[in-house]
Amino acid sequence: MTAFFQTLGMSYEWAWFVATICGILLIALPLMLAVAMIIYADRKIWAAMALRRGPNVVGPFGLLQSFADGLKVFLQETIIPSASNRGLFLIAPIITFTVALMAWAVIPFNSGAVLADINVGLLYILAISSLGVYGVVISGWSSNSKYPFFSAMRAAAQMISYEVSIGFILICVVLWAGTFNMLGIIEAQKAHVLGFVNAFGLNPLLFPIAVMFLISAMAETARAPFDLTEAESELVAGYQTEYSSMSFALFWLGEYANVLLMCTLNAVLFWGGYLPPVDWAPLYAVPGIIWLFAKILFFFFVFSWVKATVPRYRYDQLMRLGWKVFLPISLFWVFLVSGYLMWTGHFG
Repeated sequence: MTAFFQTLGMSYEWAWFVATICGILLIALPLMLAVAMIIYADRKIWAAMALRRGPNVVGPFGLLQSFADGLKVFLQETIIPSASNRGLFLIAPIITFTVALMAWAVIPFNSGAVLADINVGLLYILAISSLGVYGVVISGWSSNSKYPFFSAMRAAAQMISYEVSIGFILICVVLWAGTFNMLGIIEAQKAHVLGFVNAFGLNPLLFPIAVMFLISAMAETARAPFDLTEAESELVAGYQTEYSSMSFALFWLGEYANVLLMCTLNAVLFWGGYLPPVDWAPLYAVPGIIWLFAKILFFFFVFSWVKATVPRYRYDQLMRLGWKVFLPISLFWVFLVSGYLMWTGHFG
């Protein structure tokens, strides 16, 4: 894209700048539209599983319901509690929202179609996702209210706990792919299983950690059955209790952007990303971005399915699963995978 703008007479610096801005908009704007539509899809899936209709009034089939909700919160008054820390109170939802968008910079949508093709893309995602805890903690503390503060402490402990096991799971993927580059990880999955299946997830040694990653992703994004940060019976409405209007909406946009990101990471790290399921020439005629979106939608359906059917965990159960089950297993799996790769001469 930089070369295209250079043909219009721009210097390299300006061409690079304009191309980068265009790349950011090409990711951010469709992502915002996707967030609005998956909120609608989420509600429709829950309704179908509870034998209800779901949104069906605003627009055809209720498709405009999310936009109506967005307009409603936009027109509401932003109320800032008098006892709160005003500056931190306002910046917390902005942190949550912007951090959720930043991680998408290294996601490959097709071969070569990535905004920032950096060698440490996976480390970048791990670092950026870790920053999300700051928005949560700052919002709970700056509200100067007990319920949001308790919820923020819970959320911080939950996110940090499951990031540890996610980190060990990612080490296994990196060991097998031999790179931190996201494109490299996807290409390493080409014909990986039985010589024709494009996926790490169907590798018998990696399938268990693919399942662990899916469950940890639900806990990391505070989705049911791990949505203890928003348990109404215990914490009123979580760390965003004191928020209203667009500041409240930014938390929800950030949360759903994170859910989409985790669905994408499941597809990219274990299920071939933009590659077709099978390494068969005719399937490559379908654009890679279509395969990626199909996999993202499948994992989002799984997220919604679990939320509609699985009862909420207690907090002690949540912490036990993270620290006493997932952490030892993921740590053991690092030794198992690295030992197997050394035994088979993978590093030679």
